[in-house]
Amino acid sequence: MDTRPFLKNRFITFIKILFLCLPVVVLILSFTNCATNPVTGQTQLMLFSEEEELKMGKEWYPNIMWGGEGGGGEYKDERLRSYLNDIVQALQRASHRPHIKVEFAIQNSSTPNAWAIPGYVAMTRGLLAGLESEAEFAYVMGHEIGHVSARHSASQLSKGIFMSFVLQGASLAMGTSPYSEAALALGSIGGNLLMLKYSRDDELMADRLGVSYMAKIGYLPKNAINAHKNLEKVSSEYLKAVGKNTEEGGFFTDLLSTHPRTSVRIDELEKIITDTSINSLRGDGTNKVSFLNATADLRRTNKIYINYYDKAVKYLKENKIAEAQSLVLNAIKEKRDEAPFHALYGFILAKKGNLNEAEIYFNNALNLYREYQPAYRGLGIVYYKKNDNQKSITYLKKAIQLFPNDMPSFYFMGMNYHKMNMSLEAIKYLKPFSEAYPKHPEIHGILGICYERIKNIRAAYEEYTMQIKVAPDNEMGRHAKSRLNILRNYFIK
Repeated sequence: MDTRPFLKNRFITFIKILFLCLPVVVLILSFTNCATNPVTGQTQLMLFSEEEELKMGKEWYPNIMWGGEGGGGEYKDERLRSYLNDIVQALQRASHRPHIKVEFAIQNSSTPNAWAIPGYVAMTRGLLAGLESEAEFAYVMGHEIGHVSARHSASQLSKGIFMSFVLQGASLAMGTSPYSEAALALGSIGGNLLMLKYSRDDELMADRLGVSYMAKIGYLPKNAINAHKNLEKVSSEYLKAVGKNTEEGGFFTDLLSTHPRTSVRIDELEKIITDTSINSLRGDGTNKVSFLNATADLRRTNKIYINYYDKAVKYLKENKIAEAQSLVLNAIKEKRDEAPFHALYGFILAKKGNLNEAEIYFNNALNLYREYQPAYRGLGIVYYKKNDNQKSITYLKKAIQLFPNDMPSFYFMGMNYHKMNMSLEAIKYLKPFSEAYPKHPEIHGILGICYERIKNIRAAYEEYTMQIKVAPDNEMGRHAKSRLNILRNYFIK
């Protein structure tokens, strides 16, 4: 088979797409100031000023704390946070962007992880419990601060936005031409780039910066290798505890992960450590005893979370109510001052219909941790089920203030307004929920009703159509079918 005509057509298609995109590229570049990377000194595409970068960090922070990998909000131990924050601030002063103010938090999640965004850096309870020294902690935090120093988040976002503008301009030019398939393929690559937190090169650069920063403030660089080994160990232990293997471990999986393999990183680190000098030591350069003493209570608490709470959450999701209740009551017995334990029991009681008792436990959680977001959502659900819509709205507003992207709170907020026949307000909350959970069995039908009430017939028609695609045979699906038959006549007229 002669493939030359096919290859020629592919090449011509590529050239046409290139010329269609070129005006868009030129237009974007004309409005874009390239920036010098603080770490490499090289010029790079950057669509955001430092001020805008920090503003984005502030907007992202609550959603990552409550809804990111593991969620959980902040682990409340001010003495421990203050002790670790001293190390974080020293690292920040040693970084390539020392003028940026950075806040440190311990995220209350058993998932071993650490992350940084402009203005914020955090480590989960699960990872902190697996580290063995100040030096290991300093390396991991130095690595995360390195990402911010090198503007990796802003760079990834800039590239993604740039690509989306190129594709948008090309799609406008191509319309429904046969070239749209090529653009779609290009778009899927751009989407994957945005989904990856950082590239592998970014991760290896952050490793180098982590070693550099820890050495600058007096920690022995060889502890970076111990940190990697402990991260791998605690990750495996966590996956085993929650009943998963490494192949189904989410961001732990090596294939297409944001982090290069541990063996690759250790090989790189050994080369970096050889070339890294240290002037004066902070304590003995490791400070293992001080660290283990400071984190002793956290490690004990982490075991309770893993042995009881995390398993109870899993059972509740599987609708194994009795098993979940038994486990969370054991957690409360072991440690009564953890707000998440009380709030989880509140959700179990609410699911069983014990609304008054559930309210007590949600309030117990708030007495322990005044800003514990799930407890506000829980109280909002309790009062929704009690048909006290105004009181439910009050609690849900607080829940959304603390966690702006909390879709369950959006759902119950919207349903409150729906019950009160305030359809415009209901749509504000129910529409984002439907976009986050498009396969919900009733949401599209409810939105159809809301749109009908405000006389937006086309939007109602579209939602009813979605409802019968998702769940045609439930009560809402049958309602959607009957309304579609009537609304079709409206369009025929």
